[in-house]
Amino acid sequence: MAFLSKAKFGLSAGNLPFGIHYSWIIISILATVQVFASSISMAAGIMVPPLNDAEGDFGWSLGTIGLVIASYYLFGAMYAPITGWLGDRYGSRRMLLAAATMYIVSMFLLSQVTAIWHFFVFFGILLSLTQSLAMVPLMAAVSGWFRRRLGVGVGLLWGAGGAGTAVMAPVIGGFIEAMGWQSTFMLIGAIGGGTMLCLVPFMRNKPADIGIQPYGARPADAPMIVRDKTVDRLRQKVFNQHTRKTKPFWNLPLIHALGCAGHGTVLIYVIPMAIDRGAFSSLAQAGIILTIIALISVISRIVTPIMAEAYGTRKMMAASLSIQAITVFMLFWSHDAWSFYLFAAIFGIGFGGEWTGYLVINRQYYGEGPMGTVYGWQTTGALMGHAVATGLAGLVVYVTGSFNVVMAISVGFSSLGVVVIGMLDDTSHVLIPNWEDDVPQLEAQTNPNLETATADD
Repeated sequence: MAFLSKAKFGLSAGNLPFGIHYSWIIISILATVQVFASSISMAAGIMVPPLNDAEGDFGWSLGTIGLVIASYYLFGAMYAPITGWLGDRYGSRRMLLAAATMYIVSMFLLSQVTAIWHFFVFFGILLSLTQSLAMVPLMAAVSGWFRRRLGVGVGLLWGAGGAGTAVMAPVIGGFIEAMGWQSTFMLIGAIGGGTMLCLVPFMRNKPADIGIQPYGARPADAPMIVRDKTVDRLRQKVFNQHTRKTKPFWNLPLIHALGCAGHGTVLIYVIPMAIDRGAFSSLAQAGIILTIIALISVISRIVTPIMAEAYGTRKMMAASLSIQAITVFMLFWSHDAWSFYLFAAIFGIGFGGEWTGYLVINRQYYGEGPMGTVYGWQTTGALMGHAVATGLAGLVVYVTGSFNVVMAISVGFSSLGVVVIGMLDDTSHVLIPNWEDDVPQLEAQTNPNLETATADD
């Protein structure tokens, strides 16, 4: 396939303007993917009012909508370790091609929804697979492009996702009101999927593919090794065996689940809550709540991984979850537009920092091994948290008619997450430094054409 054919020429830092390292091209590609792939789930709350509108085309109950959105996260949780493993095995470039294709297909089908089972299949099953392909293997691949300053790359990447959500939430709301459900999702699918397809030829799996070292590599560092696929698969197997013997392998998915349950409840139900209380008269105005959360979160998304790399990820995760929990109390007394906007501004700080340190803490715990499966299980935890919280919240609203009870549940999830963070191992040393000693000694080939890319590139 032309999209996946290997380059016949070397791309290095010297081939790019101003000596820019190709790792920043990878960050730019994945940031663009973030804008489209993550914004749909983060802005899912904007879809709830039109689906719930008794005078609209659907008229479904909040409980029913909540269960279907919960299925999106549930299926995503099932897909995550699989797509992470596929990324380790087949490379992020093929995953990007698959994600772009699925994005076009699933968004087109979502535009054709007329019955609840359509929404379940197209949104719950297919679009969740799309996001898993776009998020898990691609985000995990970032670690391999940085020997140092990984926090900066991760921060910029997650920051772009926040900016994408900030734009997409009111855009989707405004488009639905102006153009209708069908035209909105067909247009977004065409633009998003087409853009992602155009990026595939520029994507590379790892620095060795274009004959360079990771960003931040120094002359004294060990050279990159180009290995046979059989050796890579053996390393992947042994690495995963060693990580499963550590406590963080199990604790981190649980923390991710609790943190995402805490903010996921808010992201889905804060807009229906605000409209129910009469704070807003239009969906586009209410969507600004998500815009503010996303925009403010850009700051903490960028800053948290950088500070986590410098001062410790556990501290940053605990601080972020604490802010996320405390600020939800503001919603118990919010009835005006300004109070919801104020909440969004403060909540965004904790939300943006809660989940952006995982790639950094994985490096701190596990070194430079193949992270796709590890990150896949952590994403499973996150999506399970979203699924449980979204489904539970929908049932609570259906039974009690109270959004305050739902928000109290959010506070409980976030607070419990802080407790579990306190049980994590110290991040000052790698937990499995000698895992490669157990890899069967097969012949490995060093690429003699690798260039050294220093931290100043």
